[in-house]
Amino acid sequence: MILWHAGATIALARYTFRDERMDLRFLVFGALLPDLVDTPIGLVFYEALGGVRLFAHSLLGAGLVMLAVVASTRRGRPRKRWMPVAIGVLIHLLLDAMWASAETLWWPFLGLDFTAAGASTAGRYVTGVLTDWRVWLLEAAGASYLILLARKAKLSSPEGRARLLSTGTIGVPIGR
Repeated sequence: MILWHAGATIALARYTFRDERMDLRFLVFGALLPDLVDTPIGLVFYEALGGVRLFAHSLLGAGLVMLAVVASTRRGRPRKRWMPVAIGVLIHLLLDAMWASAETLWWPFLGLDFTAAGASTAGRYVTGVLTDWRVWLLEAAGASYLILLARKAKLSSPEGRARLLSTGTIGVPIGR
């Protein structure tokens, strides 16, 4: 779910941290990172692993991203720029309700197996995701928020797009 994770993560981060200067490019990258890492691996090795939510959907994976940000940046601007990646990963775990998949969330502390996806093959898994009305409802919710935010940020103008692409900010005040 791309639009759901992008839209909901931006909304949660904006209204939780109230930081209008947070780099949304890095935040969205972090929000999509667990799926970018785990889905290809999970689909290729589906029979052996039983699902597509793997290492990057664990608290260990999120902690390693946070550790990488802290270890590779200095305090101040560099860390402030990269911290949204770690925040995005953590919000992704929240949006995926990973607490319901304890084996994966706490991997490897509860064992080396991941929570099974419930489909017998990767093809059936993909078909199940693509035909699930709840997935489409969440994608529509994420798209709706992103469209609303894009209109408020005037991203249809070259200046609005240039600002987003160069700074990662949109210039839309966060309401109270």
